[in-house]
Amino acid sequence: MDAQTGFIIPDILPYLVAILALLVVWQYHQMQVLKGRILAVDIFDRSGVRMYLFVVPADKSTCSICREAHGKAFLPSVVAKKHFTPLRGQCSNPMGCGGLLVGIYGAWPEARQAVERLRAAKSSGTIQLSGQEISAFINGPWECSISAAADRVAVHMLEAMVAEESKPDTAMRNYRYVIEQAKEMRHLPFVVPAYFRLVELLTRQGRYQEVVDLIGQFESRYKDRNTGPYVPTETQRGLMSIRKSRLAVQLKPAL
Repeated sequence: MDAQTGFIIPDILPYLVAILALLVVWQYHQMQVLKGRILAVDIFDRSGVRMYLFVVPADKSTCSICREAHGKAFLPSVVAKKHFTPLRGQCSNPMGCGGLLVGIYGAWPEARQAVERLRAAKSSGTIQLSGQEISAFINGPWECSISAAADRVAVHMLEAMVAEESKPDTAMRNYRYVIEQAKEMRHLPFVVPAYFRLVELLTRQGRYQEVVDLIGQFESRYKDRNTGPYVPTETQRGLMSIRKSRLAVQLKPAL
């Protein structure tokens, strides 16, 4: 009881106040992330990511610089350095090769082995995974590991990018999964790239109506032009709009 007011303060009240304060802090953190004031690497590090894997789509148009960096793994401390880049030079593709840095906790055997190799290479903080090692990494028993829930979207994104040339249907299925299931802050950076790669694959197969519908979904999802690290750039919006317009003209006679 408060001697001055006569009110009885329950013993649990201080705990409730502390919980409320934590919720307020977390909400503020989320707002800062969405506004781009906190970098994606900060989010990954706070989510328990133990390694980053750089991958580029299995696309014939990928430049030699990006292709060389495909499969490079990095410690979070390396990625957090100022001016970090996974490339040795500059991407020579005018449209970009679509390379992506994917954060993984990696609790299954193949991923754990990669993490252990990374930690052993403390001086450089980076290792190169071969194509065979990347396949083993993705096809390992990740769904049975303790990190399955945290790594699920990331693994689907990795599998999609690696499978584009050899298994396009698998790649498209995985890109759709990422688009639909990426809800957590750490997975939002995958969504826009997933849209672009899925549009590309559908276009190659001549599935133009699906492309138009997908771009319409993209435009609806990002109709609010908020700033931040996870929304499409004006250039990306323009590219989608141009492709949609051209395909709509092609489809018009068939309607």
